[in-house]
This record gives sequence, C-alpha cells and structure tokens, in this order.
Amino acid sequence: MRVRSEAPPERVYRLVADSSTWPRWSPVVRYERERPGDANGVGEVRVFHNKGRKALTREEVVELTPNRRVGYTLLSGLAIRDYRAFIDLTPDGDGTAIHWHSSFEPKARGTGWFYRLVLQAVISRYAKGLAAHAAVGN
Repeated sequence: MRVRSEAPPERVYRLVADSSTWPRWSPVVRYERERPGDANGVGEVRVFHNKGRKALTREEVVELTPNRRVGYTLLSGLAIRDYRAFIDLTPDGDGTAIHWHSSFEPKARGTGWFYRLVLQAVISRYAKGLAAHAAVGN
C-alpha cells in the first residue's frame, strides 16, 4: 500500500514508531506493552486490541530506522506464519511517501489469497489513517 502524507517524514515516523499512538490513527482501540524494547524501541512486544475483532494481535518491533523505516513481525493473532511488515518513509516534496508492505505464509493451504485480500484492506486503513493524522500535526 502506498499513500502520501502532507506531513514531513519526522512527524510520520514519530507516530508510527510510537506504538502507544496507534489507537489515535488506526483501527486499534487499545494498546498494551507486553515487553519494552531496547533504548531505541527495537524488541518491543506490543498487544493490539482491534476494532471488530475479539482476537488480539501480538507483534514484535524488529526495526526502527529514524525517519525512514519501521518493521515488525506478527507473533500471534492471525492464522498465518512468518508475517513481516515494513513501513518505509521517503521524503516527497514537503510531505512523505508511505509504503506499507508485508509478507507471510498461510497456515492452512489455499487460504493465502483470502489473507492477502484482508491484509491489503486492513493495511490500507492503517496507512491512510497514519497519513491523515500526521498531516494535521497530532
């Protein structure tokens, strides 16, 4: 998913790198920190309670490159494995090009197409929410 924010990369990065802000701009309704990360935040295990889902998603932050990239893996919450997602930020004029992309393997054979469709829709909502929220300066 590619979207553009009118906000500079520093502002977008501050929001996406700080897991506690996700309920302000995404379908996440509640965030809990299960384990803190290192001094930069890498290694944080976060639990997200998502709108419309009883199951929680647990993720580990695996990469934080200031103003450029956030990476995370899914630990539990979906019937997929080896899920890795990256949010790449690139300066784009006065704003930021946001490229949110992921890869995974389905646990059940033949379900990959379904999870790809669902995840594309979900990531689209997250990316658009991030872009819009960053643009208003929150």
